[in-house]
Amino acid sequence: MQQVELLLKNKGLGAEHRQIAEKVANQQRISPEEGLFLFEHGDLAFVGVLANIVRERKNGDNTYFNRNFHIEPTNLCVYDCKFCSYSRLIKQRSDTDAWAYTMEEMLDMVRRYDGHPVTEVHIVGGVLPQYDLPFYQEFFRKIKAHRPDLHVKALTPVEYHYIFKKGKVTYEEGMRLMQEAGLDSMPGGGAEIFHPEIREQIAADKCTAEQWLRIHEVWHELGRRSNATMLYGHIEKFWHRIDHLEQLRQLQDKTGGFQTFIPLKFRNQDNQMSHIPEGTAVEDLRNYAVSRVYLDNFDHIKAYWPMIGRTLAQMSLAFGVDDIDGTIDDTTKIYSMAGSEEQNPALSTHELVEMIRRVGRRPVERDTLYNVVQDYTDTVFEEDKQWRGYIDLPVVQAQ
Repeated sequence: MQQVELLLKNKGLGAEHRQIAEKVANQQRISPEEGLFLFEHGDLAFVGVLANIVRERKNGDNTYFNRNFHIEPTNLCVYDCKFCSYSRLIKQRSDTDAWAYTMEEMLDMVRRYDGHPVTEVHIVGGVLPQYDLPFYQEFFRKIKAHRPDLHVKALTPVEYHYIFKKGKVTYEEGMRLMQEAGLDSMPGGGAEIFHPEIREQIAADKCTAEQWLRIHEVWHELGRRSNATMLYGHIEKFWHRIDHLEQLRQLQDKTGGFQTFIPLKFRNQDNQMSHIPEGTAVEDLRNYAVSRVYLDNFDHIKAYWPMIGRTLAQMSLAFGVDDIDGTIDDTTKIYSMAGSEEQNPALSTHELVEMIRRVGRRPVERDTLYNVVQDYTDTVFEEDKQWRGYIDLPVVQAQ
């Protein structure tokens, strides 16, 4: 709290700055108006200090990562989101960069990790009629039959809404069937921006904000966990971001089922919004920080390192972020196709640990539900020994 006291002694702070800082110091919730004020008038140092206070209050220096890989069943899609560089419309099926894997091909991807200490498979992709309710039920069951301990984090409400509508089942029945088939948790994608003023311009034909939120609520009612996202830095205004965060905060108050919030930066390569410039690194850090302060009932804020790059991911750890995702192993194309810094995203456990250590944080491997797998704070890797010229010396017994 020394940081807050220093802020409050700063004679240059206005009354609203001081009021927000006092609320953070006293663990009080800030209002939508105060959240908007932070976006519009909180300089980076100010919001960074506030976010770091919340981050350390909740998680100390712990910075989480996991060992995971992605399966992206297809990039063909019935929807036409203007910001998407990844998907290809069904009529573009002949494109050389379009794919639609068979179930057996995807199971081969799972088998490729036999004997490797991965804990999670993350499954998201385009929406296609043939990937229907029975398809995913069978797919999840086969994953679990092959590797029961592998956590299946799969599909967004955009995919589930389409699948359930096609299968003529309610959200409640559909999510129960997914749970029975082996679904363990849900990722946070497809949220984009909730406000219809923006959503109708960038993703008019996919599920609405209300439907997205309801599917997560149903999943939470089953006692299961999920993540949430926000696509920022395009045509939305700051107040649209606050509206989005407020809707997430309200649902979290109701269910407590969200684990992590992941801000997703708009990338403008090869999509229908390429004329819109991307935001700056300063704006990225401000967005992480305000999100951390505003979402007081979320335990974790994640920076997705393949999207923003390793250096900015490290910097984000001083602006409210306590999770930088996982090893990935070059198994996702969603952001590389949009021009992200990481075109072949893959990091070893050693590399992730070093990223975190170099900025003075504690590297902790987690599973998907944030159970600690291993604390790497004092771990010495064999590579470190070799790099530093260590040699094993014989033990000499004292006579």
